[in-house]
Amino acid sequence: MRPFALLFAATAATLCLSGIAQAQTASDPAAQETAQPAMLVADSVFITPDRQLIAEGNVEAFQGDIRLQAQKIVFDRQTGQLTIEGPIRIDQGGRATVLADAAELDEGLQNGLLRGARLVFDQQLQLAALQMTRVGGRYTQLYKTSVTSCHVCEDGRPPLWQIRALKVTHDQLEQQLYFEGAQLRVLDVPVFYFPAIRLPDPNLKRATGFLIPSIRTTSELGTGIKVPYFFRLGDSRDLTISPYVSSKTKTLDLRYRQAFRRGRIEIEGAYTRDDLIPGEDRGYVFASGQFDLRNDYKLSFEVQTVSDNGYLADYGLPEYDRLQSEIALTRVKRDTAFRIGLIHYETLRDSENEDEIPSNVFDVDLEKRYFPAAIGGELRLAFDGHGHQRTSDVDVTGRDIARATIDAEWLRSWTFASGLRADWKMGVAVDDYRVWDDSNYSSDTLRSAPRAALTLRYPTVYRGAGGTHYLEPIAQIGWSNVSGAALPNDESNFVEYDQGNLLSLSRFPAPDQREEGTRAVFGLNWAHYSTAGWQANATVGQVFRSTADPRFSKTSGLGGTASDLLLAGQLLLPQGLGLTARGLLDGSLNLSKLEVRGNWTDERTNISGTYLWLGRDPAENRTLAVSEFWFDGAYKVNPNWTASANIRYDIEDARATQAGVGFIYQNECVSVNISVNRRYTSSTSVEPSTDFGFTIALSGFAVESGNKEYRRSCNKT
Repeated sequence: MRPFALLFAATAATLCLSGIAQAQTASDPAAQETAQPAMLVADSVFITPDRQLIAEGNVEAFQGDIRLQAQKIVFDRQTGQLTIEGPIRIDQGGRATVLADAAELDEGLQNGLLRGARLVFDQQLQLAALQMTRVGGRYTQLYKTSVTSCHVCEDGRPPLWQIRALKVTHDQLEQQLYFEGAQLRVLDVPVFYFPAIRLPDPNLKRATGFLIPSIRTTSELGTGIKVPYFFRLGDSRDLTISPYVSSKTKTLDLRYRQAFRRGRIEIEGAYTRDDLIPGEDRGYVFASGQFDLRNDYKLSFEVQTVSDNGYLADYGLPEYDRLQSEIALTRVKRDTAFRIGLIHYETLRDSENEDEIPSNVFDVDLEKRYFPAAIGGELRLAFDGHGHQRTSDVDVTGRDIARATIDAEWLRSWTFASGLRADWKMGVAVDDYRVWDDSNYSSDTLRSAPRAALTLRYPTVYRGAGGTHYLEPIAQIGWSNVSGAALPNDESNFVEYDQGNLLSLSRFPAPDQREEGTRAVFGLNWAHYSTAGWQANATVGQVFRSTADPRFSKTSGLGGTASDLLLAGQLLLPQGLGLTARGLLDGSLNLSKLEVRGNWTDERTNISGTYLWLGRDPAENRTLAVSEFWFDGAYKVNPNWTASANIRYDIEDARATQAGVGFIYQNECVSVNISVNRRYTSSTSVEPSTDFGFTIALSGFAVESGNKEYRRSCNKT
């Protein structure tokens, strides 16, 4: 046989495949696959006297990622008719598959008829029809069609859900499916009828249309339904509108997103009229964005505002107790860090007066580091500027502050032959403070704070048959002094004493307060890495000072000349169990603070929990001790069902503050999510409430494909 005839047959067959299965147009660059070399394999290939080219017997045609399988292909050069006898299978890289009993196409492969056809998208959504036609090389029309993403058993049992339609048209250019005379059936029982409906091609990632609706029932708002509608405004923009309607509320949720070449923005919010606060407009707006500027600068912003203190809790949104709006410019490089930001805070706490909290905050930070060869080590220079303003101008309660800090620090390390490591640091900070609306303090204060510290470490490692042990004793002697008048404590009211600041010369979180005097720190780090797969680590430390510092609160663990004993540790087991604990033990062997966290994860279970104990401390606005735990877990009952639960329980008050349970059913074609959550806390703006949620998602249309793990069995038992 002449080579051109074989090539012609191969090209014809693969062009047929491309026309049926590939959702592209000639203008699409991916359509150029048709220009790739084609190959035809068959038991026999020959040309008849009337100029028909016939390939038969296990026929396979390949071109790019397209593959056609059939029993026989006949091409009539005089009529331009291409006839394919099945069973026919056409695959395109797993994205689309066509199955048919027989096919007839014209010479241009733009029009034709397939009988007993089935079209499968993404190896999941399948459209089965009595016949399928190709029109204009763009449209595929299916008649008397059944559409489902459920596994279809050969014993005739109906799928869990399906859409029956008189006609389905697939627009390959727009990647849309148009249904005419459609019925949604559940176990072959008609549930809804749609004269006409449009759904996205599963290969289309973003398409205008309805998203998954949800039903929400709360004790405050009653039963309502939310139906989101997604608008695709282009390749880089979209808008989602979600009306939420119940007997007690009319709410319109909005979300707008846009991506730029060097950044992004997202705005979400809602407008509400409800019976909880009759006659008033309610709602919220949250917005965020980030942009990459020239010279490695980054601009970011965040806006948070709400109509009233109880709105977020009433509508199941994140329950912030303070809202933060900020705009910031940052630049971080290897030896330079810069940040400038403006922040506005809005309190949602009923116990706080908005006028008496620092609502407007300005920060600027610049730090550079150098490595001078003359003295060795590392030199750090920093500038820190801060200011905050209260709306009130009442004396003391309306206090406003501005400060500027210049800091220089030199660090140097030595490692001796014995393994001993010595770390030296010394520095000085100069602060300029301005105070307004507080007669207890000078309006202008200049102070300096020199400091120095020497830290010695002796890390040792022992490797034995059971694993590796690591032991590191630590000792530090440090000194600092502050010269200048006392300043109000506006930024350092809450002090944490943990592994991260055990060796710090000041454990106050901000420069408005600094530790003074001579101090010594002793600590021990230990770790073990077992050959059996488990590992553990622990830290013990204590701070000693020449004179007690009365600015530290009762439960900070740093009061007196000897601090509480810091205890911290972690245990990780190969079975998926992890435990982490940190506590402060005082001289009377009582815990002033304790936090224990644990989690366990395996193939079917995911459990995490936290226990927290905080002693009574009026200086930290805690008139009663805090003792509570959180629990959150999920258990996979079987391949389809997953149960979850969560609870937050106040042991001191012997009551739960919130609790919830949830159930998820999932198979290859549907996902059902049912949840019930109860909030027990109350205030003047928030009442206890119960929230019931219910959503159903049909996989295959703009939903992630179902996992084969959930595919149902067709066994009769």
